Amino acid sequence: MSSEIDRREAIKRVGTTGLVLASSAALGRAVWDQGGLGVAARQGERQIRDFQLKEGANELTQLAIAKTGADPAALTRAAVEALGGMKRFISRGDVVVVKPNIGWDRTPLHAANTNPEVVATVVQMAYEAGAKTVVVTDASCNDPNRCFQRSGIWRAAYNQGAEVILPTEHRFRGMRLKGEVLDEWPVYTPLIQADKLINIPVAKHHNLAKYTGAMKNWYGSLGGRRNRLHQSIDLSVADLATFLRPTLTVLDATRVLVRNGPQGGNIDDTRVLNQVIASIDQVAIDAYGCTLIGQKRENIPYLAMGQERGLGTIRWESLRVKEV
Repeated sequence: MSSEIDRREAIKRVGTTGLVLASSAALGRAVWDQGGLGVAARQGERQIRDFQLKEGANELTQLAIAKTGADPAALTRAAVEALGGMKRFISRGDVVVVKPNIGWDRTPLHAANTNPEVVATVVQMAYEAGAKTVVVTDASCNDPNRCFQRSGIWRAAYNQGAEVILPTEHRFRGMRLKGEVLDEWPVYTPLIQADKLINIPVAKHHNLAKYTGAMKNWYGSLGGRRNRLHQSIDLSVADLATFLRPTLTVLDATRVLVRNGPQGGNIDDTRVLNQVIASIDQVAIDAYGCTLIGQKRENIPYLAMGQERGLGTIRWESLRVKEV
């Protein structure tokens, strides 16, 4: 009976958009917002969405590496707890937006998307910390319906009470990033309509950028012809990281894609590492993360650009680091 109710509710919610969801009873509902911007800026002014904590000097950990055990949920919880716990980042009543990588029509074994257990654990911890609402979303590269389903993220996030939002055209609004490559561009508004923003990328190879993790994951915040940006990929990544500054980054390195990224498709191209890294520094977490696929931070130009812009440090060892 409850399954039939869920099915009718899901179809009712998405029916006005013309999207028919397969197996909607098992996957839960999609939430369709009005695409409002909710961001004010004076004419011609650069628009930046800074969700970082305004903390003074303290002794709290800045980068935590969890690598004890093989359970993605336990590793995720251990990494965030080592950073001070989710209550360091989330206040009671917050609307929290979680941005995994849900870009590709791939299963978790392909390591092209964020591990669904990592996503589900972050959602659970955010609610435990007092969040009013947790939204999980991304602007996928492949068909969103298939990406959200096949990645396992839709089901995992929904089962923890998240509102899962699929990208549609009305959710994008032009914004003035005023970067070196990204001047005015359509931005995916659910990512900027939040009190707190948590970035949950997966560490993997990228055929143009060499590595993709936290900073490159913001490509999923853009509409339009994103492939045009590949001609200046490092500058565009730096522009995006300048525009979107998350409250927290949780890097999934439970299984990484070491070649043929970003889509992958061959399980032989993946490697099980059983690590989850959490940080308040999106540059530092990528400087560490790129080493997990055999890269050097010096070979990733956008990391140095991020440091030059004051977004973080490539010398992750200089931070207060904790391994658990």
